[in-house]
Amino acid sequence: MLQFENQKIKQIVRKVLPVVTLGVMLYSCASIGRPDGGPEDMTPPRFIGSTPEAGALNNKRTKVSLMFDEFIKLEKATEKVVVSPPQIQQPEIKASGKRIQVNLLDSLKPNTTYTIDFSDAIVDNNEGNPLGNFAFTFSTGTEIDTMEVAGTILDASNLEPIKGMLVGLHSNLNDSAFNKLPFDRVARTDSRGRFSIRGVAPGKYRIYGLMDADQNFAFNQKSEMIAFHDSLIIPRMEERIRMDTAWVDSLTYDTIVEKKYMHYLPDDVILRAFKELNYSQYLIKSERLVPQKFTFYFAGKADTLPVLKGLNFDEKDAFVIEKNQRNDTIHYWVKDSLLFKQDTLAMSLTYLYTDTLNQLVPRTDTLNLVSKQKYKKEDPDQDKKKKKKKKGEEDEPEPTKFLPVNVSAPSSMDVYGYISLNFEEPIASYDTAAIHLRQKVDTLWKDIPFEFEQDSVNLKKFNLYYDWEPTLEYEFSVDSTAFHGIYGLFTDKIKQGFKVRSEDEYFTLHFNVTGADSLAFVELLDAQDKVVRKRRVEKNGMVDFYFLNPGKYAARLINDTNGNGEWDTGDFAKGIQPEAVYYYPTILEYKALWEVTQPWDIHATPVDKQKPDELKKQKPDEDKKKKDRNRDRNNQNRRR
Repeated sequence: MLQFENQKIKQIVRKVLPVVTLGVMLYSCASIGRPDGGPEDMTPPRFIGSTPEAGALNNKRTKVSLMFDEFIKLEKATEKVVVSPPQIQQPEIKASGKRIQVNLLDSLKPNTTYTIDFSDAIVDNNEGNPLGNFAFTFSTGTEIDTMEVAGTILDASNLEPIKGMLVGLHSNLNDSAFNKLPFDRVARTDSRGRFSIRGVAPGKYRIYGLMDADQNFAFNQKSEMIAFHDSLIIPRMEERIRMDTAWVDSLTYDTIVEKKYMHYLPDDVILRAFKELNYSQYLIKSERLVPQKFTFYFAGKADTLPVLKGLNFDEKDAFVIEKNQRNDTIHYWVKDSLLFKQDTLAMSLTYLYTDTLNQLVPRTDTLNLVSKQKYKKEDPDQDKKKKKKKKGEEDEPEPTKFLPVNVSAPSSMDVYGYISLNFEEPIASYDTAAIHLRQKVDTLWKDIPFEFEQDSVNLKKFNLYYDWEPTLEYEFSVDSTAFHGIYGLFTDKIKQGFKVRSEDEYFTLHFNVTGADSLAFVELLDAQDKVVRKRRVEKNGMVDFYFLNPGKYAARLINDTNGNGEWDTGDFAKGIQPEAVYYYPTILEYKALWEVTQPWDIHATPVDKQKPDELKKQKPDEDKKKKDRNRDRNNQNRRR
């Protein structure tokens, strides 16, 4: 009996055991794939060898093979990898497995140091860890040139770091070399605007920045952004000492050892990049979007307006001309409805044109302007439709169509604010006696005088100015028919009340500036680097900003060399640098009722470290990669 039971148990075990075993295996397999895994790989690839060898002399090979300790890939090689001396024929650069193959298509120059600067383009295949600042060097002669020149390129107008800009050295010290010859040595800026030109021989150089559109390593297109340095660059090196720490473990150090090393100078070259003004003058396009207006767009600034002559109409007193300050965008509003109802306006246009010798000469174009929007003609059957109405049914009067106007008069008026009227078309006439401003005194409304004038830039805009008294109430009103447009429409009645804000809602900021030119001005900026206010620097160095809303601000100073009240670009041919720009190095934040005097020495902080990081639009690549990794890690955590 007992033997029978033992046999039965064995049979059950034989049947159950495979099922249990399978279940354990499935569980184990499922456990292997858990995302908790080991620690994240943060180690970049390691260079282990090459053909030819790194630092090889008398090399004649145009093909270079680099080997690494793990599988690698190249990120944005065409943007980041730079070969110096520059190659007219773009080299072939490919990554495969643990190797990078470089094929130089230009002939090698004799007795020259060649540098293939990969920057941070080499990353491991799995985690994307970059092998930062990696460069490979060899020489076709008997020695390696080891000097380096480093610095930063910034946008001259706002000190924004410029990524991917070419920086080059010329041993030919003539200015014409920048226009005619390729660079001797080159590098490219990283995401911080930093550059390091390697393999430089001792000597004297000119240094330039170039956003090389046609990739010929020379400045021959006016549209290219450039930078140049006023002083000669003389590479040198000096012996320095750094402290290296020997560690027993991660918490305990053994000794601190002094080590000598060679440091290369200059390492702080600042280049301010700019685009030159386009002095070429020509007509870009002409257009007539609506029947009553046509527009001319020119390539450059002009001192005079073009001369227009009608071919199928009389141009005398036919237009209201609306132009911008540069005279490169000109709108012609056709006053006569009989004229703008014409399908085609034929005319000749005479203007100054830049010829092949770069000289301004008169040029006349014949134009036929057809409106893209057809004029809506009156319906001839409209009267018949009115007659068909039933007996006793009265005609409904058509609603009056008024001249559209946008009134800018906020209900909570700033102490320094003003009222503006913006029209959709030019104004033929207006009656100042029909414009009223009243102030509430106790319970009564009192008429007060004010200034009212057409805007100096926009002829369709009118402004009302008054020295508002804080906390008081005002009422702005305009009688009907006060403004008449050039096409017969007039304005409806306007009435708007508002209250001026209290002085207790603002703060006052004073800058005590040192180091600025006599014609400098300061722009107060918001968190998006946009101008909020602008004030001249007084002779005593003070800049005053009153009635500021509480919050965060930045500040930018422009040394206004020509005193025109705006930043001006440079001119390479004339040796003129762009007007110098400086930033207050921190973000300022103040509360209401504060009055602060902020000292500001514009030269106390290096220019490349002045602009606060919060304002920079060009963020460092490593910051972006950290954000990407944190985002990926958070996404993995959510899936668990």
